[in-house]
Amino acid sequence: MAVVLIAGGGIGGLATALAVAGSGHHAVVLERADRFAEIGAGIQLAPNGLHALDALGVGDAVRATAVHMDELRFMDGVTGEHVTSLELTKGYRDRFASPYVVVHRAELHSVLLEACRSSGSISLVSGSAVDGYRTVDHRVSARLTDGRMMTGDALIGADGIRSAVRRRLLGDGEPRVSGITVYRAVIPMNEVPEDLRFERSVVWWAGPGCHLVHYPIAGGSHLNLAASSDDGTTEPVTSVPVGRDRVRHEFGALGRTALRLLELGRDWKTWTLVDRDPVGTWTDGRVALLGDAAHPMLHYAAQGACQAMEDAVTLGALLDGAGEASLPGLLAEYARVRRDRTARIQLAARDSIRLWHPAGAAARDRNTMLSALPQRALQDHVAWMHGFRVSGADRAGATL
Repeated sequence: MAVVLIAGGGIGGLATALAVAGSGHHAVVLERADRFAEIGAGIQLAPNGLHALDALGVGDAVRATAVHMDELRFMDGVTGEHVTSLELTKGYRDRFASPYVVVHRAELHSVLLEACRSSGSISLVSGSAVDGYRTVDHRVSARLTDGRMMTGDALIGADGIRSAVRRRLLGDGEPRVSGITVYRAVIPMNEVPEDLRFERSVVWWAGPGCHLVHYPIAGGSHLNLAASSDDGTTEPVTSVPVGRDRVRHEFGALGRTALRLLELGRDWKTWTLVDRDPVGTWTDGRVALLGDAAHPMLHYAAQGACQAMEDAVTLGALLDGAGEASLPGLLAEYARVRRDRTARIQLAARDSIRLWHPAGAAARDRNTMLSALPQRALQDHVAWMHGFRVSGADRAGATL
């Protein structure tokens, strides 16, 4: 039985711990914060993410707490026109063998955390920020910021977009600033007028250089609002409070209905969107990257968490019953299996800006194109993402 160190106790790190434990090894999760918790608001889980959660043994628990969506609805944010919807009901669920759901990030993290706590093969160590590593002979040691060294047979860097493990492994500098600022707010659903609730829909309002997306979270008790402005920002910021006047100014080009939704928001906070280019190197002997540390992506494909969980399941399948001596080769195989798919999604998420932010004639052409697509064509467009599943029996995955 190998001891696998995991830097980072977020969604990707905990999913990896469950996968490692399920493969017959012991996982040690090193979390920088004083306690294991998740920040943020809503998160969308397509069928591929739920299939990964099934493989980890927690899919039913997540489905029970999630809100099951009936459509992905695309609106012209200026005119208020309903352009098209990808229906997420019977035809979609039959094809992809799962619903499409939304949850609060903390709800998903809590399910994973409880499963980890219930495992005798997982150690959860808080207050342990990893800032580097070194490999000696057939062991790897994670160096913590307080000077301690934690030693195991492998180290998985699941420590986010500014990963210390990646910094040591690749040394490729800071993430790429996208030039887009996101404004987020969560409001009680009972404060939302009934005609704006869209209680089973993920709704996008697309406008010139900006868009708004919203959907219910926390069992439908709250509405998650996320508005993106292509403002050309060059400074990365995280969770900076802003007032309503700033939001009104940034999204003044949107039409009446979208602005009504924005007016509901309070306690707005902003983030600068950052990502990285796909890279070919994820491993260094007994060390590998996972999730945002390996392939950080813009959230517009709603696949960040799903891809981290797919990573975890793939890794667990490869490590199943493996001896310590085989770990470097298996980590290299994990990276080979996962690189192309995650790179494609990274680039697709960037490219999707062309769908959300055109103006004038370009926006009208987009509406015409989208409204002409039948349901099967819309499903086909997302099938390579949503229909993918990976399991121990099929390590390379399959698309439904």
